[in-house]
Amino acid sequence: MKSMKISLALLMALFLAVSAIVPSASAVSTSTNFVDLFPGEAAAYVNSQKVDLTADEAPLMVNGTVFIPLKFVAETMGIDLAWNAKTSRVEMSTPGFKMEIDIANNILYVNKVKVPLDKTAMMRNDTLLVKLSWVSDYMGGKYEYTPSLNRAEIIFVKRPDGVYDSKTKQSSPVAKFTFGKRSYRIGEPVKYIDLSYDPDSEGIADYTWTGNQEAFFKAGTYPVTLQVADGKGLKSDVYTRNIVITDDTYTSEFEYPLYFAEPGSFIPADWGIIWEHYHDLPELPRSVTYDSDRKLIVSDSPEDITEKGILYRDIVKGKARLYADHVNTMIERIQFAIMVTNNTGKPVTVKTTNKGEVYPSEYANLIGHEASVDFMIGDPLSDELIVPPNRTVVYVQMPDFYPGQGVNAFYDVETDGEVTFSFLAMDPISTPVSVGLYKPLDYVANVRGTFESADVRWDIDASSFDVPSRLIIGDGESDQFIPGYDVQRKEKVTDDGNYGVMYQIHALHPRKMVILLLPRGGYFKGPFKFNGEFMMAPSSGLLPPFEGVQVLARTTGNEESLDIEFTPPAGSA
Repeated sequence: MKSMKISLALLMALFLAVSAIVPSASAVSTSTNFVDLFPGEAAAYVNSQKVDLTADEAPLMVNGTVFIPLKFVAETMGIDLAWNAKTSRVEMSTPGFKMEIDIANNILYVNKVKVPLDKTAMMRNDTLLVKLSWVSDYMGGKYEYTPSLNRAEIIFVKRPDGVYDSKTKQSSPVAKFTFGKRSYRIGEPVKYIDLSYDPDSEGIADYTWTGNQEAFFKAGTYPVTLQVADGKGLKSDVYTRNIVITDDTYTSEFEYPLYFAEPGSFIPADWGIIWEHYHDLPELPRSVTYDSDRKLIVSDSPEDITEKGILYRDIVKGKARLYADHVNTMIERIQFAIMVTNNTGKPVTVKTTNKGEVYPSEYANLIGHEASVDFMIGDPLSDELIVPPNRTVVYVQMPDFYPGQGVNAFYDVETDGEVTFSFLAMDPISTPVSVGLYKPLDYVANVRGTFESADVRWDIDASSFDVPSRLIIGDGESDQFIPGYDVQRKEKVTDDGNYGVMYQIHALHPRKMVILLLPRGGYFKGPFKFNGEFMMAPSSGLLPPFEGVQVLARTTGNEESLDIEFTPPAGSA
């Protein structure tokens, strides 16, 4: 835990209006083509040129499925349709597929395999219409239907033949792709549309890209390449397209991940950027409620154990949370234990309702993180210990505690009578009856005492703020430290850092936003929960202070509420 204050900022970054304006479909080169079809309308657009479909048949919407005129689409994509008089079938060959359509018998043959035609096609006024999904399933293109525009957009590239090897009788796959539109702004997400295929219908097994950045942050023209391989290891030629980035700015390099990075991502930034963006942000108003039903007993001094003895002890009658964090700095192994003494003439039941503990380890950040995760899992417990009248028994005993190792533990307890809990560093061979042989140890910095509340709730308004804002945790100013009393020193104390305290942060109807974590007091490693789902900060290693922010969560603006659970982990500042 150390003496350094914990100080974190949860940054609620408002999603400002950043909108992608996509131009109407148009060709980005002579090899990439766009077809727009509109169900119920007898007109189409091929590379922005209007085409009358009166001679064919208008696309249809049937029970939520779009059907398109096969002849028009096939001819537009450069796919030949032929009538075989001998078989009375329409034949169509595409990369990987030999299609035969037996209209009279309502059968489709795909590579000689029968498929009922009525599941994929229909006749209307002597015109064969097929499902829009044929474009990607059989014809080698991609499609997207936009209900708000009633538009089916087909994107395809007229393909050269694959490289055929007469010895192996195998064709190499063909790499092909395009971009979602002709140009992109600085910091705008790029849409890559894969149009690769394998003439042998073995499928693409591997993709090798270069230059395919999610977004570009300088204007210019950049090459992007793709090479693909099939299941037998045959590789395509390298295919190259150039992407154009205009001078207009969509997002900056720092802003981009705020909008698009996945939760868990770390966004590095130098001190100047962080100071500029976050130092003077307003704080979100909060209504703070302390739960005085459960007191908090903290044993963290001496944190570095240099001699055996009683680390801390106090009386409990009712609910309490026991919290311990210690490191063995002696040259011998010791035993860390919590003893419970019945102060009454009747049996007392001690019930444990939640716990978080980690066995002795040399890694301070790890033990604090793991114990916090264990406690926040919140598996229901109903462990009961009956303490005989005027007797002392072991409540918990850790494995032997070797030099340099640390422990961290939480226990939520409930008692039906008065008991004393004692935190001890003892000889490995000590027993409960040995407790009286140990003296209370002196206070040496850090936190020790019995505090008024183990749980705090913040109610915040995250529904209507209109500028990026922040919540500060554990600084002793914006977030007050819990007051308490050290019964061994007989002094008033505060829980600096609020270690052992569980935070419940509740927001009704949060707006669309991103939640970021900025460590401020030192290195940090700890868990959060967002609406019951864990997010580790970070997923591995440690978060350094003022070197960047981690994306913790995102909201869509449609959630009923946002609930954040957190407890300051031992070993982190």
